Amino acid sequence: MKKVVSTLAAAGLALALLMTASCAKKEAPKPMDVTVNMFQLKVEIKDALDGYAASYSAAHPGVTVKVETLGGGGDYGGALKAKSQAGQMPDIFQIEGMGHYEVWKDYIADLSGEPWVKDTDLALKVDGKVVGFPVAIEGYGLAYNADILAKAGIDPASLTTRAAYEKAFKTLDAKKKELGISAPVSMAASVAGGMWWVAGQHNLACYWGGGLAFDDTNVIQKALKGEMDEPRFTQYAKYVQLLFKYADRNILLNGSYDDQVGAFAQGKTAFLHQGNWVDPNLKQLGVTFKIGYAPHAFLDTEEKGLYLFAPSWYVVNSKSPNAQAAKAFLAAMATTPEGHDYMVNKAGMIPAFKSVTLKPSGQLSQELMAANARGGNYGVFFGMLPDGAGQNVFAPVYDLFAQNPDMLSQFIADMKKAIAGLPSMK
Repeated sequence: MKKVVSTLAAAGLALALLMTASCAKKEAPKPMDVTVNMFQLKVEIKDALDGYAASYSAAHPGVTVKVETLGGGGDYGGALKAKSQAGQMPDIFQIEGMGHYEVWKDYIADLSGEPWVKDTDLALKVDGKVVGFPVAIEGYGLAYNADILAKAGIDPASLTTRAAYEKAFKTLDAKKKELGISAPVSMAASVAGGMWWVAGQHNLACYWGGGLAFDDTNVIQKALKGEMDEPRFTQYAKYVQLLFKYADRNILLNGSYDDQVGAFAQGKTAFLHQGNWVDPNLKQLGVTFKIGYAPHAFLDTEEKGLYLFAPSWYVVNSKSPNAQAAKAFLAAMATTPEGHDYMVNKAGMIPAFKSVTLKPSGQLSQELMAANARGGNYGVFFGMLPDGAGQNVFAPVYDLFAQNPDMLSQFIADMKKAIAGLPSMK
């Protein structure tokens, strides 16, 4: 009897263990959900990127991508440093060149093995390793309203020297009432208004690379040693003076990004000093008039090229436990039809990836693609500057000059002093 009971007990125990194992198998814990936090600085693509992140999250159960945007003149670098100090570094963040790389290199993962690397020539590479995902090809010249120029009798193809611009600006200024414009140019240079980057970064890039071979960094290399090419800079300074003298004063000194783009979109100015990243904004504002790009021609000799570059790169936080999920998100952006649709059709960008066959709808982006096909364009090298140089060193000098554009000699002297101080920033 004892043997039978013992046998039954053993069988019951075995059954219980089997049932427990079966239940354990059925109730195995699910993998933890992953949240990829992305911090980026391009305000003009905020809505498009938010939408793409939401679609990606919906298509990848267990993964949620959250995007935080701070740009348009906001102190992105300062905010990122604050996140670092608070132990809240994002999984994906954005850098604008070697200056930023040097600041954040301890947080930047090696992306050399990612599937998109062989599909682009614009990845950020350091010591033979790929560390940055190119956000887009961007670029700029001086955007123009073709209808206004036609009414004023100005051929945009003639705008290839500083003298040609001076003549055009004077013509437009004299016909402001007839043309219904407030000023020839919409340009902002206010540090307080958050528009420091228009002059202190993008316009200054004309001095660094304008009229030179696309990869000629000779001028900025000298500047990194504290040296100014004074004859060249003097020609450039005269061009800046023209832009400032013929710009809408309120926008120049106090205007925001929306003010600057809005004035052009409303036909209140003939020119806009912005890049192709404004295409989505112009579409939202209902612009239907023909737009083109003229060169930032500051030299006495002809300049016909535009400025093309990869302005920034997404990097992955190497210390994040979500690094693999972050890499997968970027890979999908570069390699899937949904990612391509986001970059071209939703964000209005020119992707840096060769496999993308879609064409941008924005007029300025189309101008850049045509310019890229023609060749003869100029490089953009502000990413080689020490971190903070554009915002904290150069932009205040432009802001001061904007307040009194007659002070040409003072502007040149102030910039010479600012350039001389660059070596001490390393």
